[in-house]
Amino acid sequence: MSLEIEATDVIKIILQFCKENALLDSLQAIQNECQVSLNTVDSIETFVSEINNGRWDQVLPVVSRLKLPHGKLESLYELVSQCAWHASLLCRGNMHIEHILHLHQVVLEMVELREVDTARAVLRQTPVFNRMKQEEPDRFLKLEHLCGRTYFDTKEVWAGTSKEKRRAQIAHFLSQEVSTVPPQRLMALIGQALKWQQHQGLLPPGTAFDLFRGTAQGTRDEVERYPSQLDRTIKFGKKSHPECAVFSPDGQMLVTGSADGFIEVWDFITGKLKKDLQYQADEQFMMHDEAVLALSFSKDSELLVSGSQDGKIKVWKVRTGQCLRKYERAHTQGVTAVGFSKDGTHVLSSSYDGLVRVHGIKSGKMLKELRGHTSYVNDAIYSPDGSQIVSTSSDASVRVWDSKTCDCLTSFRPPQTSTSGEASVNAVHFYPQNPDQIIVCNRSSTVFIMTLHGHVVKSFQSGKREGGDFLACWVSPRGEWIYCLGEDSILYSFSTATGKLENLMQVADKGPIGLCQHPHRNLVATYADEGSLKLWKA
Repeated sequence: MSLEIEATDVIKIILQFCKENALLDSLQAIQNECQVSLNTVDSIETFVSEINNGRWDQVLPVVSRLKLPHGKLESLYELVSQCAWHASLLCRGNMHIEHILHLHQVVLEMVELREVDTARAVLRQTPVFNRMKQEEPDRFLKLEHLCGRTYFDTKEVWAGTSKEKRRAQIAHFLSQEVSTVPPQRLMALIGQALKWQQHQGLLPPGTAFDLFRGTAQGTRDEVERYPSQLDRTIKFGKKSHPECAVFSPDGQMLVTGSADGFIEVWDFITGKLKKDLQYQADEQFMMHDEAVLALSFSKDSELLVSGSQDGKIKVWKVRTGQCLRKYERAHTQGVTAVGFSKDGTHVLSSSYDGLVRVHGIKSGKMLKELRGHTSYVNDAIYSPDGSQIVSTSSDASVRVWDSKTCDCLTSFRPPQTSTSGEASVNAVHFYPQNPDQIIVCNRSSTVFIMTLHGHVVKSFQSGKREGGDFLACWVSPRGEWIYCLGEDSILYSFSTATGKLENLMQVADKGPIGLCQHPHRNLVATYADEGSLKLWKA
């Protein structure tokens, strides 16, 4: 059974927030536009006491923010008109006159104190009395006549009652129009909601929360360091394992693609599935019919593109799990790499069929095809400015293409350090410290920083001659480290500044597949066909 919440209650909570944070212009603007008033006081008892004791300097500022019936508003003004100091406060514009209750009482009390000039000014200048003059002329003339007298007749003015009784009567009337509420209701409700999310496991304890975006705030490591210790392990089913993994650009999600076709979104802090995604909470997942081999996020982390063993590509809206676009025949063989164009309108893909293709998201059609490799294409990426595409292949070559014309601008082979023939080029990344340079990883024990024309800028060697060829590599966000995953299940960490191998670490027992790094933190994920993904921290 769902709870129904009145829209006026929501507005009142916002008004309370404005009042408590002295956003008085915003408070007034919202009240005027929505015709909803807060009408609260800190304490009804204190409010009534101040009216009964004639402390109008305390009462009037409070009342200025209340929305009250005109009759009660006029009565107060009429009552208090014997206190010139209070009336001068009103006339100086310290509050909105038309919103101050019972001005009739104010005028009478001013006359009683012989502050006649100020009482007369209140009568002639306030909107409340202008309304009275039009709607109740006899009542208005009586007040104006009192201001012109040289004496004050208590019996005549109070007509069988007294000033104190009139105050008590007004205090009673006004107490019916106001209420008290606990302070900071908006922040309290938000706090309760976040505690419920933590209780449900949707938000890890101690996590800072970005309330506006609705996500946990991502921390950012100031100094880049290589990973040296295990943070946590994510285990998969006995008959499955991750084939690919990627962190979202905003650093909030880790997504894996598995051999059984499932695409899963993880909270990498807890190592559990993100249950704040309703479709995953309902055990509905993004998926393919066959193994998912490639994943990539759009720049804004809203969209995810996936490629599978059967040559299909899908584009997903991550927050809802909705499949926005399917490319049923993107390739004739398995998709090895996918990526979004800079403007998010195209999908780039490479495949075991030896082709690189560009697909339109809006049209759902293949727009461009890049031919030239003579074997599997293992990786393909856009340049940072989107003007070029770089692809790598098992034919041992790297090709640079013009992304608009599809012309091959250059083709080159990294130096061959293997004695077993030409080494397949497995992966390529643009070097964060120089957009005209790329990091090239081939199946050898050496990884290179090269120019787009094929010149070697720097090389990094593991020193292992056999059984340690690199399967995959990744570069740290600021380009200070290059991480290579070897077929020996060792993660090699190279410093780009010194060119030295600074650390090596066993990351799997068998079957290493790949790795990826968090965009803001010293956190590297490695995965293997033994059925686990491991997160390593500095």
